[in-house]
Amino acid sequence: MRMILAMALLSACAACASAPGGESVGGVATYDNLKTARTACEAKGEKLALKSQGDPQRMAAYECKRN
Repeated sequence: MRMILAMALLSACAACASAPGGESVGGVATYDNLKTARTACEAKGEKLALKSQGDPQRMAAYECKRN
């Protein structure tokens, strides 16, 4: 039961972000923001990746991609 609740909470948090980690977390690609975004992507069976021509210091430059 706890596992289901934890997965539901994680899914709800991931759904709130426009981009992985999104601008809602300040837009700066800190270690913690990238870790959260990577976890959200992995929960969907995807991988966090830097967009082409993206600024690696901004969260908007990252997206979830299928493996």
